[in-house]
Amino acid sequence: MEKKIVFFDIDGTLLDEEKKLPASTKEAIRLLRGNDIHVAIATGRGPMMYKDIREALAIDCYVSYNGAYCVYDDKVVFKNAIGAKELATLTKLANDREHAMVYVNADHFYASRKSEYINRCFGELHWPIPEVKADFYLDNEIYQVLLFAELEHNDYYQHGLPDVDYVRWHDWSMDVVPKGGSKAFGIEKTIREMGYKMENVYAFGDGLNDVEMLERVGTGVAMGNASDQVKSFADHVTKNVDDDGIYHGLKMLGLI
Repeated sequence: MEKKIVFFDIDGTLLDEEKKLPASTKEAIRLLRGNDIHVAIATGRGPMMYKDIREALAIDCYVSYNGAYCVYDDKVVFKNAIGAKELATLTKLANDREHAMVYVNADHFYASRKSEYINRCFGELHWPIPEVKADFYLDNEIYQVLLFAELEHNDYYQHGLPDVDYVRWHDWSMDVVPKGGSKAFGIEKTIREMGYKMENVYAFGDGLNDVEMLERVGTGVAMGNASDQVKSFADHVTKNVDDDGIYHGLKMLGLI
C-alpha cells in the first residue's frame, strides 16, 4: 500500500472558534497515526506560533508561512524568503499610508509600528502582541509579512508592488508572501522530499489561503465552517470544526 499523508490547516480547522483543540480531533489524529498515515500541518502561521499544537499532536512535518518555510523530521526542506528589494518597497508603501506590518522569520516576529489592528487581530488569535522593531527586516530572512490594511487598499499594494503575492485572511489584514508561494507550493516541495505522491495527499482547510491547497492535493476537504467560495474548490465538505468536523471528515474518507 502506498504511503498517505494528511495536511491540516490550524485556525478554523484543527482549532475551534475559541482556539481550542477539540477532543474528537485529538482522537481522530491518534487513529490516523495508528493506521500508519502521516499527519502534517499547513498554515499561514510561523513555527513559533503553534509549537504547542505540534507537541500535543506529535507532528514532525509542517508547512509554515503559506508555504515559505517547510520542515520535515526537524530539518528545513524548503525555504523561500521575500527579497530585500521587495521588502524595502513594501515598507515604503506601508509607511506612506501609516499602515502597520509584522515581519516574521523562523523564530521571531516584530511590528513596524504600534497598531490597534495588530492588537485586535493578534488578540483574536490568542497570540502575544509583537514588540516594535521597525528595522528587523534589514538583517533577517523574512518569510512573510502581515500587512494591516483594509480591503479598500488592495489595489494600492498590488499595483505598487506586483512582485509578491497577497493573501487576505482578515478584513484588516493580509499576508504578503514571495511570488508564487502558497501552501500548495510548500506541500509539493515537502512531499517530494518525503517520497509521497500527490494523489496520496489529503488536506483539510477553511480559509481563502487554503483554496489552492484544496485544489492541488489528491483530495481536498473543506470544513463546514468554510465559506461557500472555499467549499466550491474542495472535493468534499465535512462538518464544522466544533461539530467533530475533523473526525467526521476522516471517517468519511475511510482514513480512520
